[in-house]
Amino acid sequence: MHPSLSPPLQQPFSNNGLQYQPRLLLIPAPLILVIFISLTTLFLVLLLLCLQWRQPRIHKRLPPGSMGWPYVGETLKLYTENPNSFFSHRQKRYGDIFKTHILGCPCVMISSPEAARIVLVSRAHLFRPTYPTSKEKIIGPEALFFHQGTYHSRVKKLVQASFMPSAIKGSVSEIENIALRLLGTWKDTSLNTLQEMKKYAFDVAIISVFGNNKEDLEMEGIKHLYQCLEKGYNSMPLDLPGTPFHKAMKARRLLNERLKRLIEKRRQSGEQSSGLLGVLLEAKANDNKLNKDQEPMISDSQIADNIIGVIFAAHDTTASVLTWILKYLHDNPQLLEAVTREQEGIRSKLLNANRGLTWEDTRRMPLTSRVIQETLRTASILSFTFREAVEDVEFEGYLIPKGWKVLPLFRTIHHSPDFFPQPDKFDPSRFEVPPRPNTYMPFGNGVHSCPGSELAKLEMLIFLHHLTTTYRWHVMGDADGIQYGPFPVPKQGLPMRVMPKKKMT
Repeated sequence: MHPSLSPPLQQPFSNNGLQYQPRLLLIPAPLILVIFISLTTLFLVLLLLCLQWRQPRIHKRLPPGSMGWPYVGETLKLYTENPNSFFSHRQKRYGDIFKTHILGCPCVMISSPEAARIVLVSRAHLFRPTYPTSKEKIIGPEALFFHQGTYHSRVKKLVQASFMPSAIKGSVSEIENIALRLLGTWKDTSLNTLQEMKKYAFDVAIISVFGNNKEDLEMEGIKHLYQCLEKGYNSMPLDLPGTPFHKAMKARRLLNERLKRLIEKRRQSGEQSSGLLGVLLEAKANDNKLNKDQEPMISDSQIADNIIGVIFAAHDTTASVLTWILKYLHDNPQLLEAVTREQEGIRSKLLNANRGLTWEDTRRMPLTSRVIQETLRTASILSFTFREAVEDVEFEGYLIPKGWKVLPLFRTIHHSPDFFPQPDKFDPSRFEVPPRPNTYMPFGNGVHSCPGSELAKLEMLIFLHHLTTTYRWHVMGDADGIQYGPFPVPKQGLPMRVMPKKKMT
């Protein structure tokens, strides 16, 4: 062996006449084995992630873009950056179609009205509705949002039957009572707008789903479990003890059990149930009569999943929109006064006739309706929707692999100056003229558009009528900034101070 390559500490050496005998570090064999296995496992995991992250050669025509970090992708960027910046930065860099990776899924994002129409309408059969697996588990795999074909068509007809204008006209007085009860607690107080709007929207969703004959104790339990469910909705899908997702999945199982007990209780009572639950139970009863020897076309599990899904859709999105409306009206005092004049004109007629609001009254609120439209555009609560390619799809010169998510970016389309001049300006007057086709999609488009859009607009109009004629509000702290909760909302849920309107005049 070459001297320079000899181990330097195998021989004793001296220093100032003292001789030292170095000791070899002895590591027990079992510990060496553990270290070896750990390092090998780590190496294999990293190798697997790297191989998984490489794009197969067959996918070399994928759209441009960045997949971000392994597994995490660009999820953290999406949910920490201003959503307008996140999408516009990538659109400018890559164009109207680009790839990314969010919530554990490889995705293709599209941001032109024409492409959105292809995915949602004209070639919708190639793109099944879907969410990331974690969200499907939380909402329920049998919810109509995740299906297409016969099952989707039948369930959507039942849901639409519960939320079409003819069905919700009779709910105006009930919704009005919910609004008045909540506003009665607002006098001279400080509050978190988003949380208050969630109370309102949840109570409206409950009567819409369960009808008038709701059991208060059951509803309180459902509300508590739903709040646990909500906290894990936008968390990383790690089903480990202590994580928000694990807690949400536990709440989901308990909520499913509670709903099934309620379904059975309603069925055994023999009473005519109202709301969505009544429609679904009637449909199942008719199935049983017509198909005694066959599986029912809608099961209790499917009923429970669709109830949870509808409450989710009716609750968070509406609460978020109302929170933004209060911010925009606060930031535009002249607009607030114009809306108030419109609502006071209606209020004077109600006082003269000694009655409450009716459906017809809500049809005579053009300015307030335009404020809602502009809020839906500007805030774009649904920044995008999820679809999944059911096969390899050729799309605008690129290949979208089977199983990849496809996300039409409503927010990017709504904020395009080509369709909405000065898109960052809050201007309800722009809706005095109908927008161009496929450029305004706050409730989606095609067969999977939101069936509860009319109910959402109705409860907003009712709430704004009583709010603007009764109170004024002042936003506290930093009024700018966006956070997710799970949908984009003003920072910290828009804390504000509320005062009776008379004190401000």
